[in-house]
Amino acid sequence: MIAEQWKQELHKYITGIIQNHEHKMISINSMPDHLHMLFGMRPHQSLSDLMRIVKGDSSEWINKRKLTHSLFRWQGGFGGFSYEKSSISRVAAYIENQQLHHRKISFAEEYQNLLKQFEIEYDDQYIFTPLE
Repeated sequence: MIAEQWKQELHKYITGIIQNHEHKMISINSMPDHLHMLFGMRPHQSLSDLMRIVKGDSSEWINKRKLTHSLFRWQGGFGGFSYEKSSISRVAAYIENQQLHHRKISFAEEYQNLLKQFEIEYDDQYIFTPLE
């Protein structure tokens, strides 16, 4: 779980990873159980490779600092969606207001809505696994 007391440092660390791979972080925010980020991505790297690095390096960063009571690891998989340039400010505002947004809708509902909006077929059993 991402704790309020260290989430800003996590955001900075992940931003550094994104920038070190020559991509441009636009917006990042998290809730205790998930993280959203919007970044401009250069074509020299696949999204899967970048997310593997972000998740691996940030997990290691959290664990080395013993920021959680048990071993931290991100859930398997990720969701990646592309937006046109004219939507950047709207999507960034959405990410920056996650705390307000999630008072109305859960992350699971939000994610399923995005999958439907982008017309992505999915099976519920593969979307969310319970945390141990």
